[in-house]
Order: sequence, then C-alpha cells, then structure tokens
Amino acid sequence: MRTMKSTFGLVGAAIPVLICGGLVLYFSGVNRDFGGTLGRALGPTIVGIGVIGLLFLIALVLKIRKLAAEAAAPPAPGGGGPADRPPEDPPSDFDPDAAIARYMAKRPPGPRGPASPFAAHEAGRPAGQPGFGRKGA
Repeated sequence: MRTMKSTFGLVGAAIPVLICGGLVLYFSGVNRDFGGTLGRALGPTIVGIGVIGLLFLIALVLKIRKLAAEAAAPPAPGGGGPADRPPEDPPSDFDPDAAIARYMAKRPPGPRGPASPFAAHEAGRPAGQPGFGRKGA
C-alpha cells in the first residue's frame, strides 16, 4: 500500500513539471519558427512558466528525497509484532462486590428511605422539586 501511495505521489508531482517543461519548449519553438520576432512577447511567458516549473521541480525533488530516506531507513527491531507492544497491566484482585459490602458495613445505621421528606406545596407538588417554567410559579 505504501509503495502505491509513493508511486502515485511521484507521478502526481512529476506531471506539473512535465507540463511546464513542455510549455517552455513549445513557446521556444514558436518563437524560433517566427524568426525571433515574438521574443519580446513570449520572453516573459517563457520565463514565468519556467519559474513555476522550477517550483514544481522542488516539490518533486523533495518527494524523491523523502522516498529515498524511507527506503534507506533500517527497519525497527522486532518488526512491530506483539513483542513490541507495551506490557499489559497485571490482573487486579479488586472485587467491587466486596468493596460495596465493606462500605455498607461501615455506614452508620439510619432510617432507610428518602434522605429528606418533602413538605407539600400549595400547588400539590413537593416543595423541594423544581417545576417547569419560572421558579416561583
């Protein structure tokens, strides 16, 4: 997969370089065919396309250099297999049911049920529960 991606990246970077180079050669040929009379008109065009082609060429050279550096890099020791994974945590002896039982045993005895009984509100709703809308309504 990496080889296909690298190949398409190189081809994609080479296409603009080839197009700009072809245009420079084409416009140079047109200028030569007309005996150099179009030199003044085509000169800046040829130079501009040449500069753009050189910029694309820099990108192509950087891609080739990156590809060559990846190919020359030594493979990682171990090959990335299961031995390279960090060790997993050792199994825990924590028992959640025992922890809850200890908590319930240490808890002070008290009345079972709701924490605080609600007094009746004049609208029929318990006083501590908020209603929909305004707070006082």
